[in-house]
Amino acid sequence: MRNKVKDYNLKPFKPPIWLSSPLIQTSLASFKYRKRGNNKMLKAAETIILTCEDNVRLKASYSKSLQNKSLVIFLHGWEGSQDSSYVVSCGNYLFNQGSSVFRLNYRDHGDTQNLNSGIFLSTNFNEVFDAVKQAAAFSGEIPVYIVGFSLGGNFSLRIARSLRDLSIKNLKHIFAISPVVDPWSAAPLVDGNYFYKKYFLKKWKNSLRKKQKFFPNLYNFNDIFSDNSVMSMTKKIMAQYTEFPSIKSYFDAYRVDAHDLKTCPIPISIITSADDGIIPHEDIEKLELNINANRI
Repeated sequence: MRNKVKDYNLKPFKPPIWLSSPLIQTSLASFKYRKRGNNKMLKAAETIILTCEDNVRLKASYSKSLQNKSLVIFLHGWEGSQDSSYVVSCGNYLFNQGSSVFRLNYRDHGDTQNLNSGIFLSTNFNEVFDAVKQAAAFSGEIPVYIVGFSLGGNFSLRIARSLRDLSIKNLKHIFAISPVVDPWSAAPLVDGNYFYKKYFLKKWKNSLRKKQKFFPNLYNFNDIFSDNSVMSMTKKIMAQYTEFPSIKSYFDAYRVDAHDLKTCPIPISIITSADDGIIPHEDIEKLELNINANRI
């Protein structure tokens, strides 16, 4: 079936020389200026707290369009949120086209460290799946689409994998943008780039400080705050606050394997860049997809 996958070899993207760096491209996607102007989606937004599996509470924002042609559920990247620039700008565009928009925060994201005593792990799949399923119920009878970015793309692909046995109401298509496929190959690349590392370390440490403030009897991350490596911080947190025997076992627990998506019953579109600084393009190429899939 692999040879029937729609692989789009698009015309090479040739930006102006001052925008040619992949790092600059990635950084601009998160710039706050993208959220400026008249944002009808934000004006229509309603805050929702979902109660998911094991009584986990996740915060979300729902903007119902008057046209209500479809429902688009957004899953942000690691240390992002429902208010990340790339989510807000994309969501507002679709809202203006007549789609309703549901923007989910994961546990401990979007200033929600106080909602749950447990810390966020990328393996928290069940609660994210449950939240997406509840969000889909807002659709009534209109089509539902999932759009995930980076770690959100990883969650999206794991949702696609789960559809072999489970279902989500009216779900018609899953879009995974620069998805993390193999964390073991992607995570070290963050530490390998000074700017990526500085960005994620700052965001993650700020999040852990908030968690420690709300649950001082459960967490003491003080020995971690001096670390200058995402991999080192991950290793310590795995050892102190989880049952994973190693950092490798943790990464493997949310890896998407090559054959996982072959039997997904709905269309998948995977959108990535060959020169992505964090997501190895080879990981995307290894995925065995079926005729319903697009690799862009």
